[in-house]
Amino acid sequence: MYKKSKTQELLGAGWQPLYREVDWGYLWQLASNEPLEITHKTVDLASYIADALGRNDYAWWANILNVFYENTRDRVDEYWNYITPAPPAPDDRYDENLSTETPLNQSVSRDTIPIEHVLKRLQEIAVLKVVELLGRPDLITQAYEERHFYYPVHKFVDWNRIEIAGTVLAYWSKHDIWLHIVNCGKRQRRYTLTAKELGQLVNKATYNLAVMLSGYQSRVGKVNSQYPIRTFPADIQSFTDNVQQEIINSNKLAVLVYGKPGTGKTVWTQAVAKEILAPLGYVIFILDHDAVENFVPPTYLEKICIIINEADNLAKDRASEAAQNNSKTEHILSLLDGTLYQSVIDEAGIQAEQKLVVLMTCNTTERLDPAMLRKGRVDFTYEFIHRFV
Repeated sequence: MYKKSKTQELLGAGWQPLYREVDWGYLWQLASNEPLEITHKTVDLASYIADALGRNDYAWWANILNVFYENTRDRVDEYWNYITPAPPAPDDRYDENLSTETPLNQSVSRDTIPIEHVLKRLQEIAVLKVVELLGRPDLITQAYEERHFYYPVHKFVDWNRIEIAGTVLAYWSKHDIWLHIVNCGKRQRRYTLTAKELGQLVNKATYNLAVMLSGYQSRVGKVNSQYPIRTFPADIQSFTDNVQQEIINSNKLAVLVYGKPGTGKTVWTQAVAKEILAPLGYVIFILDHDAVENFVPPTYLEKICIIINEADNLAKDRASEAAQNNSKTEHILSLLDGTLYQSVIDEAGIQAEQKLVVLMTCNTTERLDPAMLRKGRVDFTYEFIHRFV
């Protein structure tokens, strides 16, 4: 039974052969910079063709056929690829990239809590949303088995309809961004974005997103708030105004609110996240006790808000016996300790600082480790005393 080759499938799916063309400026630079090398390759190819045409063991017509034989064609292709510029590709100096496999496979068991999967899902959403925001590219090429193809961009609809057998590259000149797609098999692909600056597009792609890391209930979605800030008592609204102003003015802020159960601490953090932080471009992370210990803020996000409820059960006083057998106190302190990340400046003299807001709640501050309340770690504390819920 006849079976199409993958190359035939690509051609049938709309891909066209990409032929490398002479660029006289490139050829002149090549001749100027590598005169001996180009001369050697030219003479070598001419000698090989002359030998193929002048063999005494074959008739003249057979010698002509020798020129079109596979070995000779390979020699000609190799020479042609040398004297012509390669198809466009990402600049090696691009220092920002973000990648994901899609669709993601999730495995859940009693031994595997899918926190890592949710963080990968967030990254997948960010990459695919950026690609969606970019729209139709200016260039689409594919390399497969040493052959190059291009896809007519006017026929482009979406990436799910593009047949991918090898490596696909797409380019958007307006944003100077490349997309690199590799077929991973089992209906999976790897998408990699490469650019000089990805931050602005990633911010748009992750706008109004929230992540709950809480064991089997972990999920990515939009932050929800049951009670608007204006429904809280007047003193809490005034406190919220001060917090909002500091969020705007600083790159790092930690807020601790405490009070008896039912005074509205948790719903206040949700209201601040929805009404203040999300509109400013912060991605919200709500962490349970297990997630706190292993959480590392994703570096591709410029603005992050971390919400930690019942912090008094996490950042316990290390002098107490209950805090001796866990490292959660140290992890929370490292998240709050901005001086740690300012102790080393980037080699190039650039210090890209991620904006971080930490909102914590607790019933009492008496069980907290004293180091947590030191200046530079928690910037605002406030006691909720009104019965709210």
